[in-house]
Amino acid sequence: MAEPETVEILLVEDNPADAELTLHALRKSKLANNIQLVRDGAEALDFFFCRGAFSNRSFDDAPRLVLLDLKLPKVDGLQVLQQVKEDDRTCAIPIIVLTSSKEEVDLVRSYKLGVNSYIQKPVSFSEFQDVVRQLGMYWLLVNNAPPVSAFSVR
Repeated sequence: MAEPETVEILLVEDNPADAELTLHALRKSKLANNIQLVRDGAEALDFFFCRGAFSNRSFDDAPRLVLLDLKLPKVDGLQVLQQVKEDDRTCAIPIIVLTSSKEEVDLVRSYKLGVNSYIQKPVSFSEFQDVVRQLGMYWLLVNNAPPVSAFSVR
């Protein structure tokens, strides 16, 4: 049996149009070969913590980047962020909030919970595509990914 491919980008987005735009922008820029899409906060937590439909995953195969929407069904994005950043097995995973929220409280809370970056989604398609391309280029090509030792239990 072949081993599952390592996920480079985890996209947590419930809006099908936004998900498709993000996937299109990433693929057009040739920035990621393996993107996993989850559509709610509960599914995202299952992915991070290797349970449910993702029980065959290993904590050793952390995504290189997470694009997280805040306004999600079941479990909201801030709760997802908090649980991921509080756990030694997942806290070093780079998480970028990519949201349409203009609320300062969301921005402040995201940073207090440990988000690596907070981006408000541009309204125009071309600007959105450019932002996603820049994000991917920085986080996948320029930035050094956290080493495996960054995920060890303290």
